[in-house]
Amino acid sequence: MATGRRINWLNVLTVTSAAILIGAEVFGAAFAGSWAIATLFDLGTTGQRILDVAFVLAGLVVMAQFVRFGNRIEPFTKRA
Repeated sequence: MATGRRINWLNVLTVTSAAILIGAEVFGAAFAGSWAIATLFDLGTTGQRILDVAFVLAGLVVMAQFVRFGNRIEPFTKRA
C-alpha cells in the first residue's frame, strides 16, 4: 500500500548539487594532501597511494555525513 509520501525533487536536487560541489573540493583536497604529505616525508609512490586510499575513505565518510545532514535540513520526502 502507498504510504502517502512523495519525493520532494527540489530538495533532492539541491542537496545533490551541493554534494557534487563539495565532493569535488573534498576529493581534490584529499589527493593534494596525500601528495603533499608523501612528498614532505619522502614516502614514494606506494606511500602516496596508501595516503590516497586513506584520505578518499575519509572523504567518503565526510560526504555521507553531508548528505545525511542535508536530508535532515532539506527532507527528501513529504506527505502527499
